[in-house]
Amino acid sequence: MHYSPLPSNARGFTLIELMITVAIVGILSAVAYPSYQEYVRRGHRAEARAGLLQAQQWLERAATATGSYPTASLPSALTWSSDDSKRYTIAFAASNTTTAYTLTATPKAGSQASDKCGTYTLSNTGLRGAANKTSGQTGYNPDCWGK
Repeated sequence: MHYSPLPSNARGFTLIELMITVAIVGILSAVAYPSYQEYVRRGHRAEARAGLLQAQQWLERAATATGSYPTASLPSALTWSSDDSKRYTIAFAASNTTTAYTLTATPKAGSQASDKCGTYTLSNTGLRGAANKTSGQTGYNPDCWGK
């Protein structure tokens, strides 16, 4: 069997063209991946805020029924402590009383632990906080509760 040589107009990719393509893909990945990670973290933050609001509603319903806020503990379904799919744990902050409370959403160990918003807080007065700052304080990031 006899093979004919390639036609003179047939071309392949040169090593330089291939390296330029790899460099472009690398640059695009370096820009896109951190944006994607922030997008995922933002979704987990939204879930934490929803969990705080759900726990707050439970507390308000309990106070309506009994006349005071429960101080012992939240139902386990609201704390997310044993739910591995959740990135936060919902709990009471210290010094809760039958007339006032503060809830916290603390990041669990893992990717959410280094999040810029840190621990979320929500009080019975509706005061919202994140990263040890509450709304109105210098350094409070409104994007933590807004996005």
